[in-house]
Amino acid sequence: MKRIFSNLTFQVIAAIILGVLVGLYFPGFAPVAQSISKMFISLISMLIAPIIFFTIVLGIAGMSDMKKVGRVGGKALLYFELVTTFALIIGVAVANLVKPGAGMSPHHANGDVSKVAQYQQQAGEMHWGDFFMHIIPSNFVEAFAKGDVLQVLLIAILFGFGLSRMGSTGQSLIQSLDKLSKVFFNIMHIVMRAAPLGAFGGMAYTISTHGLQTLKPLAMLMASVYMTMALFIFVVLNLICYLFKFSLWKYLKFIRQEILIVLGTSSSEPALPLMMDKLEKLGCARSVVGLVIPTGYSFNLDGTTIYLSMATIFLAQVFQVPLTLAQQLTIIGILMVTSKGAAGVTGSGFIVLTSTLAAIKVIPVEGVALLLGVDRFMSEARAITNVIGNGVATMVIAISEKEFDKQKYELAVNGEKMTK
Repeated sequence: MKRIFSNLTFQVIAAIILGVLVGLYFPGFAPVAQSISKMFISLISMLIAPIIFFTIVLGIAGMSDMKKVGRVGGKALLYFELVTTFALIIGVAVANLVKPGAGMSPHHANGDVSKVAQYQQQAGEMHWGDFFMHIIPSNFVEAFAKGDVLQVLLIAILFGFGLSRMGSTGQSLIQSLDKLSKVFFNIMHIVMRAAPLGAFGGMAYTISTHGLQTLKPLAMLMASVYMTMALFIFVVLNLICYLFKFSLWKYLKFIRQEILIVLGTSSSEPALPLMMDKLEKLGCARSVVGLVIPTGYSFNLDGTTIYLSMATIFLAQVFQVPLTLAQQLTIIGILMVTSKGAAGVTGSGFIVLTSTLAAIKVIPVEGVALLLGVDRFMSEARAITNVIGNGVATMVIAISEKEFDKQKYELAVNGEKMTK
């Protein structure tokens, strides 16, 4: 019994249940709950930039063939594009089949239209060229100070290339960086003991602020989104896992703590350094993990992609806008571009959705207000799907590059102790 109570997975589940109950019966606790959740996410966020930096630098510096780095990156981007396109098509297909917005009036949900103007303005400022310009930081320190994943990724790749060109003279620096990397991973394991608190705070804040009653008008959309993401994980990702000869179920069991933390905090960010650590333990080479996971957080957002496609079709149904097949294909094309920039922007779901609606010019942009109340409840599904999808992508690229240790994988999924 003592062993169960000390288990982190059990603690996080208990914290989420407690958070739901506190949110329902003590709504005044919301500000404190939000602070608790923010503190935990901040603790994890402060570790993301250095962990990404050290993992990528050590991975690239350890690769003798620099062409291989480019090949891994190219393979990853091709995989991301194929899988997210599949996610988009599934989202549009299910939304057309289930028709979650049919029969609903725009007045059925109390949308805060005043907030939409803010999203419209931000969406108007979003440009594809700016997204690429943003990847290059104005100085070395700024990227780390802001914790910008893509900027840190670029610096780490350049630093890794520079270090690899030093040959044997760079070995002492590689050893020092390796020791520093282990220090940050140890800090992360200490911080993880506070995960139940973070999950409790996030869930209590969500329930007490939005309340379960906000779900009722849009329950059909929520059910459709959750069902589609489950289909994507257990059919599409399961098929990918089968083709590359590893078990989706064993993989999900191995990352269950990360999934629960994402569920509690409604954010995939706290799981980023944890997933990098877990995927190395699953047998993926550090160089592959370092390149694929951080890039995937911007370019492989399967859950966000499904949500955006379904939300667009849902709003078309609510406003009774008949979309032709050509218009739906246009929406898919636009979302293939706009969804890629979603991770780097605060409030990204609404900004990307608003920019998409503004681009297609057939669905009223103010319809976004209908989704404000339930977006928080759907963000868990988006974040969990994103995290699971990025882990699968990393294992696929590692296996295809023969940078996968099958013995290490078997030891990890069977729960045997192993030295790192």
